[in-house]
Amino acid sequence: MERKERPFDVIGQLAALRRYARSLVRHSDEAEDLVHDALVRAFEKRKSFRSGGNLRTWLLSILHNAHIDRLRRNRSLTRRHDDAAVEAEQSLPAGQEHAVRLQQVREAFFDLPEEQREALHLVAIEDFSYQEAANALGIPVGTLMSRISRARAQLRQFEETTPRTSHLRLIGGNGNESS
Repeated sequence: MERKERPFDVIGQLAALRRYARSLVRHSDEAEDLVHDALVRAFEKRKSFRSGGNLRTWLLSILHNAHIDRLRRNRSLTRRHDDAAVEAEQSLPAGQEHAVRLQQVREAFFDLPEEQREALHLVAIEDFSYQEAANALGIPVGTLMSRISRARAQLRQFEETTPRTSHLRLIGGNGNESS
């Protein structure tokens, strides 16, 4: 019996949807809600999906539009920043310096303006081409390139101005540590 490939199989796209949603809203529970909303929309509009089209681009575009709709309904950017800060404070302190640096870079990424963050995420993390990312966001390629350029410049500035040396010090130990 021959297996027929299902063109609307979203299971393989869940990880990308979750990553992108997490990048957009910066909160695990809200990201899961956003993915759920996008999947409901996609299921309801599954007949509009072209069988030869790129399912991942189509789903990420729906996810993006669901996010924009949420922002329009609820202009609570300050609340989301506060939620993200509370979540970061509740995490365990990093045990190694590279983990501290990674946290600093993560915070710098989340401090980017939303349109820059979403553009950079699609190209740098999801490995979309500029055209695919522009299509998913519903913007011209030139606008996407400009947003990515500004995001990268801001992250470069962060790298140049943030000291790499840590102010961590050993507390406790057996007394044999050298100063």
